[in-house]
Amino acid sequence: MLREQPFYQPREGTYIKLLILLGKSAQPEQAQRLFGLMNEEGLEPTSELYTALLAAYCRSRLIDQAFLILEKMKTLPLCQPDIYTYTNLIKACVEAFRFELVDRLLAEMSDRGITPNTVTLNVVLGGYGKAGMFDKMEELLSKMLESSSCNPDVWTMNIILGLFGNVGQVEEMERWYERFRSIGISPETRTLNILIGAYGKKKMYDKMTAVMEYMRKLSYPWTSSTYNNIIEAFADSGDAKHMELAFDQMRAEGMKPDTKTFCCLINGYSNAGLFHKVVTIIRLAEKLEIVPNTTFFNSVISACAKAEDLMEMERVYARMRDKKCAPNDETYMIMTGAFEREGMRDKVLDLNEERERMIGKDGFEVTELLDLEEV
Repeated sequence: MLREQPFYQPREGTYIKLLILLGKSAQPEQAQRLFGLMNEEGLEPTSELYTALLAAYCRSRLIDQAFLILEKMKTLPLCQPDIYTYTNLIKACVEAFRFELVDRLLAEMSDRGITPNTVTLNVVLGGYGKAGMFDKMEELLSKMLESSSCNPDVWTMNIILGLFGNVGQVEEMERWYERFRSIGISPETRTLNILIGAYGKKKMYDKMTAVMEYMRKLSYPWTSSTYNNIIEAFADSGDAKHMELAFDQMRAEGMKPDTKTFCCLINGYSNAGLFHKVVTIIRLAEKLEIVPNTTFFNSVISACAKAEDLMEMERVYARMRDKKCAPNDETYMIMTGAFEREGMRDKVLDLNEERERMIGKDGFEVTELLDLEEV
C-alpha cells in the first residue's frame, strides 16, 4: 500500500524494520526477496541493512547462509561488518554449540580492529555455561574483569549466577555473587529471583526466605517470576500447604499467574498425591484463559501417570496434539515410562516409533527444523 502512494520514497529505516520483522517471524527467504526489491528500487545497501538480513538467517539457524552474507559484506567498502553483525552471528553459533566458529569470529573481529563489547561476550559466556564449558566460561569472565572496555554488568552477573544455580552449584553461585558485588555491580530483581530459584531447588528455605525479606526491605518489586520460584520450590517437595499460601499471596497482590505458575501448581499437587486438586487447578487455568504449551501438557500428563490413570493420560495427549502443541522428549519419556510399568509394550513401541518420526534420532524436532521456527 505504501509503495502505491505517489509520495512514496524508499527509505532505509522502513526496510530495516521490515527485515527485522521477517527475521523474528522466521521468514528469511521473504527477507531475501525484500532485500532484492530494495535493490530494484535503487536504495543502496548499507551495513545496517545487510546486518538485518544476516540476523534473519541467524534467527532461523541457517548459519551457512548467514556466513555467505558476512563474506559478501566484506567485499563491499561501504557495507563492512560491524560489532552488531558479528554479535548476531556469534549468537547463532553459540545457540548451535558451534564454538569453533565462535572462536573464529572473535579472532576475525580482532584482526579487523573490532572490539567485542559486553553484550557480545555475555552471549559467549552464556553459551559456554549451557554447554558445560565452565573452564572456558571462567577464563573469559576473568578477561572481562581485567578489561578496560568490556567490564561485566548486571546481565553478566545474572548469566553466571543463573548457570551455577541451575546446576545446583550454590556455593559457586554465592562466590560469584560476592565477587560481582565487590566490583560495584548491584543486583536487580531478576538477580534475586535467580537466587530464590536456586535456593528453592536445593531446599535451602532459610536462605530463600532471607532473600525474599531482603527484597521487601530494600523495596525490590516482587514479580511473577519471584512467586513462580517460591511456588516451584514448595511444589518440588510436595508441600501443597505453603505452595497454596504463596499462590494466594500472589493473587492477593494483583500478580497475574502465567503458564509456568500453573505447571508448578500441577506438579506440586501431583507430588503431594492430591490428584483431585490437579483437576481443580486445570479448570482454574482454563477459566483464567492461560495458554497451554508443551510444558503445561507435560505437567498434566505426568500427573495422570503418577495417578496411574493411563486412559486420561492418553486423552490429554490427544488434546495436546489437537492444540498443535508439539510433544518433546519429556512427553515421550513420561508416557513410555507409564506404559512400561503396566507392561503395555505395544504402546511403548508405537510411541518410540512416533518419537523418531517427530523428533528424530538426534533429538531435534523435525517439525521445528522444517518450519524454521524461532529458537
